[in-house]
Amino acid sequence: MSRITKIFDTLRAHHRTGLIPFITAGDPHPSITVPLMHALVEAGADVLELGVPFSDPMAEGPVIQRACERALAFDVGLTDVLDMVRLFRQTDAVTPVVLMGYANPVEHMGVDRFTSAAAEAGVDGLIVVDYPPQEAQALSTALERAGMDLIFLLAPTSTEKRMEEVGRMGRGFSYYVSLKGVTGASHIDTHEVAQRLALIRQHVKLPMGVGFGIRDAETARAVASVADAVIIGSKVIQEMAAVPLEEAVEVARRLIGQVRLALDAPR
Repeated sequence: MSRITKIFDTLRAHHRTGLIPFITAGDPHPSITVPLMHALVEAGADVLELGVPFSDPMAEGPVIQRACERALAFDVGLTDVLDMVRLFRQTDAVTPVVLMGYANPVEHMGVDRFTSAAAEAGVDGLIVVDYPPQEAQALSTALERAGMDLIFLLAPTSTEKRMEEVGRMGRGFSYYVSLKGVTGASHIDTHEVAQRLALIRQHVKLPMGVGFGIRDAETARAVASVADAVIIGSKVIQEMAAVPLEEAVEVARRLIGQVRLALDAPR
């Protein structure tokens, strides 16, 4: 059983909604990525989603695009990201870490080499935006053999066939993109999300994390009424970018702490 499955089992047993913050590795500076990861856990994160910097992050809005640019300016690549996870694991053997990125860096490293290095570093799951299920069988098999989960995106436009494929191949949890468009968009319709999740759950028996457009504690709490986990990224990155580097970790900690309190508050 993966760390991701264990954490969702624990959340379900305690009737809690998971909190998954996203940060881009190396942003705002490589030196604070690991301290930032620990701070997010201390603030109440259940799973960490760590973005692999990429030059053409097509699913991302301007905030995360700029985060990738800042990280790439420090030459942060996939090997560096794995080193960060390895360092994080020296003092946290419990919190699941999911890498989110694009196929090119994985293909460049090679699926077998990547899978071995990621497992050794302590990675628990992988989201590859531009790997549809029908093209990911080799990666899925390699990850499953190494004890890692391949996590797929589903969107408002996903067909039932796509849902069936994700239900067959996905592991850990599924990531529902709550809006048409890119990360950082707004105006989530919770009723519409609930309707789509009801359909998806007919085909996918995994926990459902909802992201894209969750910008504050209030939005997170609304989405938590229908999701197994809420995923928040652009707002965290935006808040850190607005302050001096030495304040970035504390700003992120405060934001995630506020979201955690909102999720845990009695209804």
